Amino acid sequence: MSTSTSLAKAEPHLQGGATVAPSILSKDTTTDRGGNLTLWALAFGSFVIGTSEFASMGIIQLFSESLGLTVPQATNAITAYAFGVVIGAPLVTLAAAKLNRRTLLLALMGLFILGNLLSAMASNVGWLILARFVSGMPQGAYFGAGAVVAAHVVGPGHAGKAFATVMTGLTVATIFGSPLATFMGQTLGWHETYLAVAVLAGFAFAAIRQWVPRTSALNGVPVIQELSALRKPAVWGVMLVAAIGVGSIFAVYTFIGPIVTDAARLPAAVIPLALGVFGIGMTAGNLLGGRLADRYPARGIALGYGSALLVMSVLATGGNNTWLLFPGLFGVGTAMMMAIPTIQVRLTGFAPEAPSLMGAMNLASLNAANAFGAWTGGLAINAGFGLLSAIWAGFCLTFAGLVLFGLTFSFQRRTADPTERRKLQTSV
Repeated sequence: MSTSTSLAKAEPHLQGGATVAPSILSKDTTTDRGGNLTLWALAFGSFVIGTSEFASMGIIQLFSESLGLTVPQATNAITAYAFGVVIGAPLVTLAAAKLNRRTLLLALMGLFILGNLLSAMASNVGWLILARFVSGMPQGAYFGAGAVVAAHVVGPGHAGKAFATVMTGLTVATIFGSPLATFMGQTLGWHETYLAVAVLAGFAFAAIRQWVPRTSALNGVPVIQELSALRKPAVWGVMLVAAIGVGSIFAVYTFIGPIVTDAARLPAAVIPLALGVFGIGMTAGNLLGGRLADRYPARGIALGYGSALLVMSVLATGGNNTWLLFPGLFGVGTAMMMAIPTIQVRLTGFAPEAPSLMGAMNLASLNAANAFGAWTGGLAINAGFGLLSAIWAGFCLTFAGLVLFGLTFSFQRRTADPTERRKLQTSV
């Protein structure tokens, strides 16, 4: 993700002498209308990607029954998508490091269309797992490149806002895209859901082609420059905090359908509503997190993780009660999304010379969290602890992430020189 002048002043371990991508340091010279259309195109692309990712969780009962699987077994398709993101994020970003970001975005959306067409044609679990893996491969690189373009449009000093803008499409997908896709799956079939996503992705391709500017400021950087970021322990520390701590979102979201129908004993028609409530919370948390990230490059993680723990403890004990279920879903979405823009800002602050790779690795971390969340939630349910035990599994992941963040942040403060220590103090 892009960095900013203010962020560079706030973070302690920026490396001197590295070349920062030109798009990070300058604002787009297009008109405000043109810039807004660029942001809209990027957000629409992330909306389509988010719809594909989260719709799988809403229709998990449909394709599990169709393919003769249990719900925990069907999570393998969701996990395959997550692994596609985790593996594809660094590999695709590095392979395309020198490509102009506009060209890269178009290529990634083309690959995404292919993956969803394959998903729509899947006739067995092996095919579906492969198709979801292919669908996931472009996601991390898309958000990395999209974040660089967004930063180019909004200009320096707004790293958190730029990332939150691109992420808004993904969170809005949880309000409208995923519930509508779930409804479509329930009425027409799950194959048709993935076909509809592929069609939407075609429109996103056209919007990116039309409104992302052709400019040399969006050219890529040498592969060696991107790779240099991976030599920094601080980068891996932030990624681990994200991969573990954000798992609670997916431990809850993956099993919303069964929780609604089996734990709360509500009709299946309520599932899209529950998904939408969770999505509204995610969108609100993302917007708040974007503001926090630009002003306090550490506070969003502590507040987000801490609040999520409180909400999950209530949801895990009373989630079979409708009056607690829906506020709890909203609260988990809000709390966890508060942390994500801050994670991105910290990543780019530690490696400003590799903004595309940092954006991609952030999404890779979040999809590692997807895999961890779905996997641990499934383990808890399979162990016979009940559907709500998936929420306790998420609680444990976020608690571990918060502890790890505290340890890494404390270590940075202890090892920083006096000037850097003062900067760290102002970031909290």
